[in-house]
Amino acid sequence: MRKDYLAFFISLFLSRLADQILLFIVPLIVFQTTNSVSLAGLAFFAESLPRFLAFPVCGALCDKFPPIRILHISQVYRAAACVVAVALYGMFDGIYWIVILSVLCGVLTTQGIMAREVVMPYIFKQYTYTKTLSYSQIADQTGLVLGPLVAALMLEVWAWHWVVLGIAGLFLLADLAMLIWQRSNSITLESFEQHQDIWLQPLRIAFGHIRDLVELQKVISLAVGVNLIIGITLATSAAMVIGQYSASKDFYAGLQAAGAVTTIVILFFLARVTLPLRVLGVVSYTMIATGALITAFSPNAWVYVIGFLLIVGFDKMFNVYIRSTRQRVIPPKDFGKTVGVITLLNNLSQPLAGLLIALLAAPLGAQKVILLLAVITGLIGAGVVFFARASYAPAVSVPDSIGK
Repeated sequence: MRKDYLAFFISLFLSRLADQILLFIVPLIVFQTTNSVSLAGLAFFAESLPRFLAFPVCGALCDKFPPIRILHISQVYRAAACVVAVALYGMFDGIYWIVILSVLCGVLTTQGIMAREVVMPYIFKQYTYTKTLSYSQIADQTGLVLGPLVAALMLEVWAWHWVVLGIAGLFLLADLAMLIWQRSNSITLESFEQHQDIWLQPLRIAFGHIRDLVELQKVISLAVGVNLIIGITLATSAAMVIGQYSASKDFYAGLQAAGAVTTIVILFFLARVTLPLRVLGVVSYTMIATGALITAFSPNAWVYVIGFLLIVGFDKMFNVYIRSTRQRVIPPKDFGKTVGVITLLNNLSQPLAGLLIALLAAPLGAQKVILLLAVITGLIGAGVVFFARASYAPAVSVPDSIGK
């Protein structure tokens, strides 16, 4: 991996780290200030919902304007927003400034994610797209894991408004790393004429591609199944480990760390080994569904660990599979707007899983709900295989290997 390319991934890591610190501290600060679980939950809802809803518009903007410039704007504006929020807190007091900040930064984070998604296929052409995605997800996953830990350490030393200024510094360092990468690389992205409208017309185009491209219908359906399992796992893991199995909080923390290590090991494997795209999809989906079945039937915490590690570890492999497929079949001029809509559709099943556990856990028990969703996920996978064989179009006969 060349040093200039390393700067790109360092930028991704620092940006994700800063975002995760902010995402972690907002509900925590609200709870510590108000002592209300409901308000803390409302704060998390307020900061997370705009992130998902912004994907279609942010994707359309990346098709319309240079994505690298949008990426710089995303990082610099998040840093500026942190400084302004702290200044307003100093002038007027109140924790609502940090909630407003998290909402704004959430939308700008989505904009940055979409900009990187559009840029990624063009900047590492000498590597396979699988390797590029694997390295990017290693950087992303590392920031994701370290974010809460770094946030907790920072809050031990500083008040929250100083932590927010530290977050601003991380966003600026991320942008500096991007500038270092950009100066070492002359990347020319192909530009396409776009409609002036960034609302309805991009949605029509995106849904048109989803309607017409069988490959997109397949990966969206599979992503719904996977995200049902991811959602139910996130919603129940603490209750299962600490509640049902009476394990300690240290055991639960160790489980989360083991999940992160497993994920990174799998991503390093994908960065070093070239596998056919179909193999990535089949293996990752099967392992996630198997992991769900294991957690549904696990008699103790150690068996649950096996299922949990299969789910969280192979989730990123599945992510590489669907992103590679999207890059292969979506027309470049409509890539951003289409991926934005797909990302929104993919993520809707996670909150649905949380709602199902809220409604059914009491009458059925958590493990029976997990089993129900595991069965649904298996049926979705079987349905996709059946319809893909029935309606496979020779026109989409691109080789499974994604080394291009």
